[in-house]
Amino acid sequence: MTSISRRRLVQAGTAASFSALAGFPAIGRAQTALALRFSSSMTADENAAHYVWYQRFQTSLKAGVGEAIKIDYFPNNQLGKESDIVQQVKVGSVDMMVSGSSIWATVLPEMGMLDLGYLFDSYAHVAKALEGPAGAGLAGMLQQRSGCTVLTWASHFGPRSVYTKLPVHSLAEIKGVKLRVLPTPAFIETFKIMGAIPTPIPIGELYMAAQTGVVDGFEHDAATVLASKFDEVVKYCWTTEHLFSPMTVVMGKRSLDRIPAELRPAFLKAVADATAQQRTIAGEKGLAAVAELKRKGMIYSPMSAADRATVRKEMEARLWSDFAKQYPATAPLFASIASSRT
Repeated sequence: MTSISRRRLVQAGTAASFSALAGFPAIGRAQTALALRFSSSMTADENAAHYVWYQRFQTSLKAGVGEAIKIDYFPNNQLGKESDIVQQVKVGSVDMMVSGSSIWATVLPEMGMLDLGYLFDSYAHVAKALEGPAGAGLAGMLQQRSGCTVLTWASHFGPRSVYTKLPVHSLAEIKGVKLRVLPTPAFIETFKIMGAIPTPIPIGELYMAAQTGVVDGFEHDAATVLASKFDEVVKYCWTTEHLFSPMTVVMGKRSLDRIPAELRPAFLKAVADATAQQRTIAGEKGLAAVAELKRKGMIYSPMSAADRATVRKEMEARLWSDFAKQYPATAPLFASIASSRT
């Protein structure tokens, strides 16, 4: 009788096991998940608009595809500055990025139109316009220029208004007031037209600048004012609501192509579901921040309908018109946004 060594017996058993498992792929072999790197400049908590969207996206995606797609979220600029991440999304070393729309104006200057003052009346107006021809036009230009796809347009936590150390109630009273603004032409020109003195200062220096009188105030959204404790250095808000800035989620071509065709509908559904939920939450967060600032002593004064109509007319005649002349492809987009105004 021929003897069989223990080693050969184990080898034979192992081979038989693999042979048997080959007939049951769902049970014996786990499919490798597709891992996507997702970058954000904000913190990973429920007070960050980026994270609120990501959490809803993650939940909806898991319900749709199970463990087939894994999202690795990198908050707080862990993968680099936003300007660098834009380039990494283009080449596919970072798969997805959530940010304000303005950073993509470095790739597509036409995207800068979304930062022009008084273009939108509300986040409902933003959603209606950007889910229509205006959003499709900008997304198409971005895709053609960079290969990147705008997956969605979501919301920040409320519009931006003017916060000052002394009360301001009108366009007449804003004249000569030094306001910290973002260092972009759209913001600077918006406040020049309003009569203020726009003063670009990094956000990290704003608290001290307001405290020491380098600026008389600034423009921002209520949630950021509350989170950054800027209410300690200003006490008045003129609710200009001059900017309803869209939040964008963008994905590079190589990364989008990595998603298997059979999973893509569920992936895009998860994007849409997350945006619908995030927009509602963002509105609630914005209102809650205003209520809390009021509770802490911030005094609010609404911008009059007459002042709003006056400044919008000036913006349209000067700022929007000049922008459309510089970037002719945006002219029909301005018209589309205006027609979607409710």
